[in-house]
Amino acid sequence: MTSSSPVPAEPARDPAAPDATPDPTPDPELDPALVELATALGVATEFVDWKGRRTVVSAETLSAVLGALEVDIDDPRTALAEHRLGPWRRMLPACVVVAAGERREFAVHVPAGDPVEVEIELEVGGTRSVSQVDNWEPAREVDGRLVGEASFLVPSDLPLGYHQIVARSGSERAEGALIVTPEHLGFPAQLGNRRTWGLATQLYSVRSGGSWGIGDLSDLTDLAVWSAAEHRAGYVLVNPMHAAEPQVPMEPSPYLPTSRRFFNPIYLRVEAIDEYAELTPAQRMRVRAQFEQLSERLAGVDAIDRNQVWLAKEPALRAVFEAGLRPGRAYAFAGFCAREGQGLLDFATWCALSRALGADWRTWAVEYQSPQTEAVQRFRDENAEEIDFHRWLQWCLDEQFREAQGAATSAGMELGIVHDLAVGVSPAGSDAWSLGSVFARSVSVGAPPDQFTQLGQDWGQPPLRPDRLADTAYRPFRDMLGSILRHSGGIRVDHIIGLFRLWWVPTGMPATRGTYVRYDHEAMIGILALEAHRAGALVVGEDLGTVEPWVRDYLLRRGILGTSILWFEQDWTVPGGRPLPPEEWREYCLASVTTHDLPPTTGYLAGDHVRLRHRLGLLTDGLEEELARDRSERDEWLAVLREHGVLAEGVDVDTEEGSAEVVRALHRFLVRTRSRMLNLALTDAVGDRRTQNQPGTSNEYPNWRVPLTGPNGEPMTLEQVFTSDRAAAACHLLAEGL
Repeated sequence: MTSSSPVPAEPARDPAAPDATPDPTPDPELDPALVELATALGVATEFVDWKGRRTVVSAETLSAVLGALEVDIDDPRTALAEHRLGPWRRMLPACVVVAAGERREFAVHVPAGDPVEVEIELEVGGTRSVSQVDNWEPAREVDGRLVGEASFLVPSDLPLGYHQIVARSGSERAEGALIVTPEHLGFPAQLGNRRTWGLATQLYSVRSGGSWGIGDLSDLTDLAVWSAAEHRAGYVLVNPMHAAEPQVPMEPSPYLPTSRRFFNPIYLRVEAIDEYAELTPAQRMRVRAQFEQLSERLAGVDAIDRNQVWLAKEPALRAVFEAGLRPGRAYAFAGFCAREGQGLLDFATWCALSRALGADWRTWAVEYQSPQTEAVQRFRDENAEEIDFHRWLQWCLDEQFREAQGAATSAGMELGIVHDLAVGVSPAGSDAWSLGSVFARSVSVGAPPDQFTQLGQDWGQPPLRPDRLADTAYRPFRDMLGSILRHSGGIRVDHIIGLFRLWWVPTGMPATRGTYVRYDHEAMIGILALEAHRAGALVVGEDLGTVEPWVRDYLLRRGILGTSILWFEQDWTVPGGRPLPPEEWREYCLASVTTHDLPPTTGYLAGDHVRLRHRLGLLTDGLEEELARDRSERDEWLAVLREHGVLAEGVDVDTEEGSAEVVRALHRFLVRTRSRMLNLALTDAVGDRRTQNQPGTSNEYPNWRVPLTGPNGEPMTLEQVFTSDRAAAACHLLAEGL
């Protein structure tokens, strides 16, 4: 991810390189007590970098990261003792997460010698008893009283779901969450043992004659139905659809949202909202006038201009909102608001406040910097209609997502819409405001140095705190996943390694001075699998790059698919590496030739990405040297394609037709792999050459603003995709190869 948004595909790590387990020898310059404290809190004191070198984290970094966790590091020994006493100060843990069938003990703390009764209240009603097991831990003095510890065993036959542990001792009663998750998620029943293929698209770039300057949910519906009905596609993978700012300027990156739970109303098709039919002819004319004026302003503009789109679309949406709701629709809207509860109210309140006070809540007067203040409540009372407008937009999005998913599956898709989950959110946005202390302050998420970005990356996003997630029984994470999966057949988790560990960069320090902070991956992956199971969906993890050896094994065991990008699939048992034979690819993965952080394959074959990086000053070597290296890698792949009989001899990749044939050959190679889920980028299907996102840049290149174009560089409409022989041939190739 660049400082403004994208998460780049990290290089595949050579398994022959030194193991990712650091040398446990402590650094003599670090206070051992500080090291022990950091380790207890999941903060890495050392790590192995991308070159396989052991790197010790500085005391300054450790102190800053521990400070972000609100740990007093003036006396590390005292802080460590306080941390260890934490569980003894509560009768029950805040949250216990288990996999179905797992035997897991949990501790209960009561005054020494006092009896305690424990039972489980099931999500679906009813209770279950809990067996006590031996615990010989001696009592401890905690805050002037002697506290004992008893251990209980979670029954191994509990149903999946969100349950409550209830403990009673004398007059005291405590509750804690118990979450039972699928041991293995795998593929949903509707897919069975079949392989599937689908398109990947940056939806905003796919515009039709009826969309308002940006691809929208009606375009998504049409794309899904066409690919399913004509070419037997099983899914469409879209970019993150998370909410952006409710006013201009609007952040172009879908990977830097204001909220991951809610969606961006810029993707609404105004005319597809039910209430549009209720408008008077004069009101419809005003809406149409907004559309036509926008079309005139965007004529000849070679970019997706979200600001102009929203300046036209928002007044049109307000006109539809102001037309009111029929009684039945009003009840449906009220039901949606009740279901989404406080989270939706807080989001809509932030939207209204943002329009009134500015886009960054951190600059607001202090009385507005939390949703719980009296000033915010007064604002809600005084601006109820404006807040309702923003809740209504989310309701309309929910309905159009439902319609898109329904149309996709009715047309024959086994999965339908597959959403993309961004790594994090903007520090200025709704989630950071409404969830408050669940996020760490004075640090941001990034990435350590790698071979592509040797200065590391600071993405500017506040990380979720592992301790606060557990304290809230992972409610923010659960709510966000439930919202995304409600009308979809799957979810792609960008940088899924972030559910295991994230690179935290202290404010004011370069990205090279960060360190890893670990999360409870069993809880995070388990809840992800549970929400997907409830939705009948699958999960794809973007697990590219420097990954600890055991992580992919763990994801496979839990039934989470990985990601395989053709250019990165290398057999490192061969000195220097070689393209991995198709029979050795993973079965449990989404396999693709390219990804949104790489140029479309036509451009890649032509070396466009090298010339672009040269133009932007991102190359460390000279242009000709980089082009020669790139051609060598390309020629190696051409030889592999010929070796496997998917590319004929004599094809000239430097011609347009020859390049198109190589793109088809690469996808024939993909079909020969073992991968259960094959993917075709829409840009590859139509022969687009333009890079959608250039990692390492923000405004130097129009990231996330490039429209879909054909091989000639001219913008291409969705209607033209439907009649493109090239697109049809690419889709047919994958459909016939299953």
